[in-house]
Amino acid sequence: MTAGAAEMAPEGTTTDAVRCTDLSYSFGTHTAVDHVDLNIVPGEMYGLLGPNGAGKTTTIRMLTTLLKPATGTVTVFGIDVAARPMLVRRVIGYVPQMLSADANLTGLENVELFARLFDVPRRTRKDLVDGALQAMGLTEAATRLAGTYSGGMIRRLELAQALVNAPRLLVLDEPTVGLDPIARGDVWDYIERLREEHQMTVLMTTHYMDEADAYCDRVSLMHRGTIRATGRPADLRAGLGGGATLDDVFRHYTGDTLDDAQEEGGIRDVRRARRTARRLG
Repeated sequence: MTAGAAEMAPEGTTTDAVRCTDLSYSFGTHTAVDHVDLNIVPGEMYGLLGPNGAGKTTTIRMLTTLLKPATGTVTVFGIDVAARPMLVRRVIGYVPQMLSADANLTGLENVELFARLFDVPRRTRKDLVDGALQAMGLTEAATRLAGTYSGGMIRRLELAQALVNAPRLLVLDEPTVGLDPIARGDVWDYIERLREEHQMTVLMTTHYMDEADAYCDRVSLMHRGTIRATGRPADLRAGLGGGATLDDVFRHYTGDTLDDAQEEGGIRDVRRARRTARRLG
Protein backbone atom coordinates (compact mmCIF):
# COMPACT_ATOMS: atom_id res chain seq x y z
CA MET A 1 0.00 0.00 0.00
CA THR A 2 1.31 3.44 -0.86
CA ALA A 3 1.69 6.21 1.69
CA GLY A 4 -1.18 8.02 0.02
CA ALA A 5 -3.42 4.97 0.31
CA ALA A 6 -2.54 4.57 3.96
CA GLU A 7 -3.49 8.19 4.63
CA MET A 8 -6.79 7.72 2.79
CA ALA A 9 -8.05 4.73 4.74
CA PRO A 10 -9.41 6.62 7.77
CA GLU A 11 -10.98 9.34 5.62
CA GLY A 12 -14.27 7.57 4.99
CA THR A 13 -15.97 4.29 4.31
CA THR A 14 -16.89 4.93 0.69
CA THR A 15 -15.42 2.63 -1.93
CA ASP A 16 -16.15 5.04 -4.78
CA ALA A 17 -13.26 6.51 -6.72
CA VAL A 18 -15.33 9.70 -7.07
CA ARG A 19 -18.55 10.72 -5.37
CA CYS A 20 -20.28 14.05 -5.96
CA THR A 21 -23.24 14.80 -3.71
CA ASP A 22 -25.57 17.78 -4.24
CA LEU A 23 -22.75 19.58 -6.04
CA SER A 24 -23.36 23.16 -7.22
CA TYR A 25 -21.35 26.11 -8.48
CA SER A 26 -22.33 29.52 -9.90
CA PHE A 27 -20.54 32.26 -11.80
CA GLY A 28 -22.41 35.37 -10.70
CA THR A 29 -26.06 34.80 -11.55
CA HIS A 30 -25.29 31.87 -13.88
CA THR A 31 -25.59 28.42 -12.29
CA ALA A 32 -22.99 26.28 -14.03
CA VAL A 33 -23.48 23.11 -11.93
CA ASP A 34 -26.88 22.54 -10.36
CA HIS A 35 -27.14 19.96 -7.52
CA VAL A 36 -25.24 17.19 -9.31
CA ASP A 37 -24.97 13.68 -7.89
CA LEU A 38 -22.69 11.09 -9.49
CA ASN A 39 -20.38 8.27 -8.53
CA ILE A 40 -17.49 6.54 -10.28
CA VAL A 41 -16.29 3.12 -9.15
CA PRO A 42 -12.59 2.21 -8.99
CA GLY A 43 -11.17 1.01 -12.29
CA GLU A 44 -14.02 2.48 -14.33
CA MET A 45 -13.70 4.53 -17.52
CA TYR A 46 -16.41 7.13 -17.06
CA GLY A 47 -17.52 9.70 -19.63
CA LEU A 48 -19.10 13.05 -18.79
CA LEU A 49 -20.79 14.21 -22.00
CA GLY A 50 -22.69 17.29 -23.02
CA PRO A 51 -22.55 20.48 -25.09
CA ASN A 52 -20.25 23.35 -24.18
CA GLY A 53 -21.68 25.23 -21.24
CA ALA A 54 -23.28 22.09 -19.80
CA GLY A 55 -21.11 22.31 -16.66
CA LYS A 56 -18.66 19.49 -17.38
CA THR A 57 -15.44 21.45 -17.02
CA THR A 58 -16.71 23.30 -13.93
CA THR A 59 -17.49 19.92 -12.35
CA ILE A 60 -14.01 18.69 -13.21
CA ARG A 61 -12.41 21.82 -11.77
CA MET A 62 -14.17 21.23 -8.47
CA LEU A 63 -13.12 17.59 -8.49
CA THR A 64 -9.48 18.50 -9.20
CA THR A 65 -9.38 21.13 -6.39
CA LEU A 66 -9.26 24.14 -8.75
CA LEU A 67 -12.67 25.40 -7.58
CA LYS A 68 -14.33 25.06 -4.19
CA PRO A 69 -17.93 23.80 -4.36
CA ALA A 70 -20.60 26.35 -3.49
CA THR A 71 -22.78 23.57 -2.10
CA GLY A 72 -22.39 19.84 -1.70
CA THR A 73 -19.32 17.67 -1.45
CA VAL A 74 -16.82 15.87 -3.67
CA THR A 75 -14.70 12.96 -2.45
CA VAL A 76 -11.90 11.20 -4.31
CA PHE A 77 -11.20 7.74 -2.87
CA GLY A 78 -12.88 8.94 0.31
CA ILE A 79 -10.91 12.19 0.60
CA ASP A 80 -12.94 15.39 0.91
CA VAL A 81 -11.67 17.60 -1.91
CA ALA A 82 -12.44 20.91 -0.19
CA ALA A 83 -10.99 19.88 3.17
CA ARG A 84 -7.79 18.16 1.97
CA PRO A 85 -6.89 19.44 -1.51
CA MET A 86 -3.17 18.65 -1.30
CA LEU A 87 -3.85 15.00 -0.49
CA VAL A 88 -6.27 14.81 -3.43
CA ARG A 89 -3.65 16.25 -5.78
CA ARG A 90 -1.30 13.41 -4.89
CA VAL A 91 -3.70 10.79 -6.22
CA ILE A 92 -5.02 12.46 -9.37
CA GLY A 93 -3.63 13.31 -12.79
CA TYR A 94 -5.31 16.00 -14.88
CA VAL A 95 -5.11 16.75 -18.61
CA PRO A 96 -7.03 20.01 -19.25
CA GLN A 97 -8.89 20.84 -22.44
CA MET A 98 -6.60 23.67 -23.49
CA LEU A 99 -2.98 22.86 -24.20
CA SER A 100 -0.94 23.09 -21.01
CA ALA A 101 2.58 22.22 -22.17
CA ASP A 102 5.05 25.11 -22.31
CA ALA A 103 6.47 25.36 -25.83
CA ASN A 104 9.60 27.09 -24.49
CA LEU A 105 10.54 24.16 -22.26
CA THR A 106 11.77 20.72 -23.27
CA GLY A 107 9.55 17.72 -22.81
CA LEU A 108 11.65 16.70 -19.82
CA GLU A 109 11.39 20.14 -18.23
CA ASN A 110 7.61 20.18 -18.69
CA VAL A 111 7.20 16.87 -16.88
CA GLU A 112 9.66 17.90 -14.14
CA LEU A 113 7.59 21.05 -13.57
CA PHE A 114 4.43 19.01 -13.06
CA ALA A 115 6.27 16.66 -10.72
CA ARG A 116 7.00 19.64 -8.49
CA LEU A 117 3.42 20.93 -8.80
CA PHE A 118 2.08 17.51 -7.77
CA ASP A 119 4.45 17.49 -4.78
CA VAL A 120 6.28 14.35 -5.96
CA PRO A 121 8.98 13.59 -3.37
CA ARG A 122 12.44 14.66 -4.51
CA ARG A 123 13.92 11.22 -3.84
CA THR A 124 11.61 9.53 -6.38
CA ARG A 125 11.08 12.44 -8.77
CA LYS A 126 13.69 11.55 -11.41
CA ASP A 127 12.57 7.93 -11.72
CA LEU A 128 8.90 8.94 -12.02
CA VAL A 129 9.65 11.64 -14.59
CA ASP A 130 11.73 9.23 -16.69
CA GLY A 131 9.07 6.54 -16.33
CA ALA A 132 6.24 8.85 -17.44
CA LEU A 133 8.18 9.96 -20.52
CA GLN A 134 9.03 6.35 -21.38
CA ALA A 135 5.40 5.24 -20.94
CA MET A 136 4.33 7.89 -23.46
CA GLY A 137 7.07 7.01 -25.95
CA LEU A 138 8.83 10.35 -25.52
CA THR A 139 12.24 9.36 -24.16
CA GLU A 140 14.10 10.18 -27.38
CA ALA A 141 12.28 13.51 -27.78
CA ALA A 142 12.61 14.48 -24.09
CA THR A 143 15.40 17.03 -24.64
CA ARG A 144 13.65 18.78 -27.54
CA LEU A 145 11.58 21.92 -27.02
CA ALA A 146 7.87 21.11 -26.77
CA GLY A 147 7.27 23.76 -29.44
CA THR A 148 8.80 21.34 -31.97
CA TYR A 149 6.38 18.52 -31.10
CA SER A 150 3.44 17.46 -33.27
CA GLY A 151 -0.10 17.76 -31.91
CA GLY A 152 -0.17 14.07 -31.02
CA MET A 153 3.17 14.32 -29.23
CA ILE A 154 1.91 17.32 -27.25
CA ARG A 155 -1.08 15.32 -26.03
CA ARG A 156 1.22 12.45 -25.05
CA LEU A 157 3.47 14.94 -23.24
CA GLU A 158 0.43 16.22 -21.31
CA LEU A 159 -0.44 12.65 -20.41
CA ALA A 160 3.12 12.19 -19.15
CA GLN A 161 2.67 15.33 -17.04
CA ALA A 162 -0.56 13.94 -15.61
CA LEU A 163 0.96 10.52 -14.92
CA VAL A 164 4.15 11.68 -13.22
CA ASN A 165 2.69 11.23 -9.72
CA ALA A 166 1.40 7.72 -10.55
CA PRO A 167 -2.25 8.79 -10.10
CA ARG A 168 -5.07 6.50 -9.07
CA LEU A 169 -7.53 8.76 -10.91
CA LEU A 170 -6.77 10.21 -14.35
CA VAL A 171 -9.01 13.12 -15.42
CA LEU A 172 -9.07 13.91 -19.14
CA ASP A 173 -10.89 16.99 -20.42
CA GLU A 174 -11.11 16.62 -24.22
CA PRO A 175 -7.88 14.57 -24.44
CA THR A 176 -7.89 14.22 -28.25
CA VAL A 177 -9.18 17.67 -29.24
CA GLY A 178 -7.62 18.85 -32.50
CA LEU A 179 -5.92 15.55 -33.33
CA ASP A 180 -6.19 13.66 -36.60
CA PRO A 181 -7.75 10.15 -36.50
CA ILE A 182 -4.38 8.37 -36.38
CA ALA A 183 -3.11 10.51 -33.50
CA ARG A 184 -6.44 10.08 -31.69
CA GLY A 185 -6.10 6.32 -31.95
CA ASP A 186 -2.52 6.42 -30.67
CA VAL A 187 -3.50 8.48 -27.61
CA TRP A 188 -6.33 6.09 -26.74
CA ASP A 189 -4.04 3.09 -27.16
CA TYR A 190 -1.70 4.65 -24.58
CA ILE A 191 -4.58 5.45 -22.20
CA GLU A 192 -6.02 1.93 -22.46
CA ARG A 193 -2.63 0.36 -21.86
CA LEU A 194 -1.93 2.55 -18.83
CA ARG A 195 -5.37 1.84 -17.42
CA GLU A 196 -4.79 -1.91 -17.66
CA GLU A 197 -1.24 -1.82 -16.32
CA HIS A 198 -1.91 0.50 -13.38
CA GLN A 199 -5.60 -0.21 -12.60
CA MET A 200 -6.36 3.48 -12.97
CA THR A 201 -9.80 5.00 -12.80
CA VAL A 202 -10.41 7.40 -15.71
CA LEU A 203 -12.89 10.29 -15.94
CA MET A 204 -13.09 11.86 -19.38
CA THR A 205 -15.03 14.41 -21.38
CA THR A 206 -15.19 14.30 -25.15
CA HIS A 207 -17.20 15.69 -28.04
CA TYR A 208 -16.41 12.59 -30.09
CA MET A 209 -19.30 10.22 -29.40
CA ASP A 210 -17.46 7.35 -31.08
CA GLU A 211 -14.74 7.65 -28.41
CA ALA A 212 -17.25 7.58 -25.58
CA ASP A 213 -19.05 4.60 -27.11
CA ALA A 214 -15.85 2.63 -27.67
CA TYR A 215 -14.00 3.30 -24.42
CA CYS A 216 -16.41 4.24 -21.62
CA ASP A 217 -17.92 1.73 -19.21
CA ARG A 218 -20.59 4.29 -18.29
CA VAL A 219 -21.45 7.82 -19.36
CA SER A 220 -23.50 10.68 -17.97
CA LEU A 221 -25.28 13.16 -20.22
CA MET A 222 -25.06 16.66 -18.73
CA HIS A 223 -27.05 19.71 -19.84
CA ARG A 224 -27.59 23.13 -18.28
CA GLY A 225 -25.77 22.11 -15.13
CA THR A 226 -27.72 18.92 -14.42
CA ILE A 227 -27.25 15.21 -15.11
CA ARG A 228 -29.97 14.09 -17.52
CA ALA A 229 -29.10 10.39 -17.87
CA THR A 230 -26.44 7.89 -16.77
CA GLY A 231 -25.74 4.37 -17.99
CA ARG A 232 -23.72 2.11 -20.20
CA PRO A 233 -23.51 3.43 -23.76
CA ALA A 234 -25.15 0.27 -25.11
CA ASP A 235 -28.04 0.55 -22.65
CA LEU A 236 -28.62 4.22 -23.44
CA ARG A 237 -28.62 3.45 -27.17
CA ALA A 238 -31.01 0.54 -26.66
CA GLY A 239 -33.36 2.81 -24.73
CA LEU A 240 -33.96 4.83 -27.89
CA GLY A 241 -34.70 1.81 -30.04
CA GLY A 242 -32.91 -0.17 -32.70
CA GLY A 243 -30.24 1.57 -34.71
CA ALA A 244 -29.78 4.50 -32.30
CA THR A 245 -26.27 5.90 -31.97
CA LEU A 246 -24.70 7.71 -29.05
CA ASP A 247 -25.09 10.90 -31.10
CA ASP A 248 -28.84 10.23 -31.04
CA VAL A 249 -28.67 9.76 -27.27
CA PHE A 250 -26.78 13.04 -26.98
CA ARG A 251 -29.43 14.92 -28.95
CA HIS A 252 -32.28 13.22 -27.09
CA TYR A 253 -31.09 14.23 -23.63
CA THR A 254 -29.52 17.61 -24.36
CA GLY A 255 -31.66 18.91 -27.21
CA ASP A 256 -28.45 20.22 -28.79
CA THR A 257 -25.87 19.45 -31.39
CA LEU A 258 -22.35 20.69 -30.77
CA ASP A 259 -22.91 23.57 -33.19
CA ASP A 260 -26.04 24.67 -31.26
CA ALA A 261 -24.16 25.11 -27.98
CA GLN A 262 -23.63 28.78 -27.21
CA GLU A 263 -23.13 28.93 -23.44
CA GLU A 264 -19.67 29.81 -22.11
CA GLY A 265 -18.22 30.20 -25.61
CA GLY A 266 -19.94 27.21 -27.20
CA ILE A 267 -18.27 25.33 -30.01
CA ARG A 268 -15.98 28.33 -30.66
CA ASP A 269 -13.91 27.25 -27.64
CA VAL A 270 -13.46 23.78 -29.12
CA ARG A 271 -12.49 25.19 -32.51
CA ARG A 272 -10.01 27.56 -30.86
CA ALA A 273 -8.38 24.66 -29.01
CA ARG A 274 -8.19 22.65 -32.23
CA ARG A 275 -6.53 25.55 -34.07
CA THR A 276 -3.95 25.77 -31.28
CA ALA A 277 -3.22 22.06 -31.51
CA ARG A 278 -2.90 22.23 -35.28
CA ARG A 279 -0.36 25.06 -35.03
CA LEU A 280 1.76 22.79 -32.84
CA GLY A 281 1.36 20.00 -35.42
